[in-house]
Amino acid sequence: QVQLVESGGGLVQAGGSLKLSCTASVRTFSIATIGWDRQAPGKQRDLVAQISSDGSTNYADSVKGRFTIHRDKAEKTVSLQMNSLKPEDTAVYYCNYKALGLTYWGQGTQVTVSS
Repeated sequence: QVQLVESGGGLVQAGGSLKLSCTASVRTFSIATIGWDRQAPGKQRDLVAQISSDGSTNYADSVKGRFTIHRDKAEKTVSLQMNSLKPEDTAVYYCNYKALGLTYWGQGTQVTVSS
């Protein structure tokens, strides 16, 4: 059973910062690729950032240089530091966890950036 619990969403003004966290209740955290997707109203869910088991990272072009993903294997958490937020970053952000050919998502946390 994989359980992903997200926290840290909220309302922020453009230019501000937020930090999202996701705690995974899993046994395979050390071999997983874990990250964040987001879905804005009326749009498809897209990858924001992910970090693999060897620490390599992948970011959407739209967030490069503004967002930083970090994983803590001991605590089984992944965080997303979001700086210089823009109104177009407004979306529901979902933690995602990929291991052994399966993908899981958390319940999502709302991020709203006001202009």
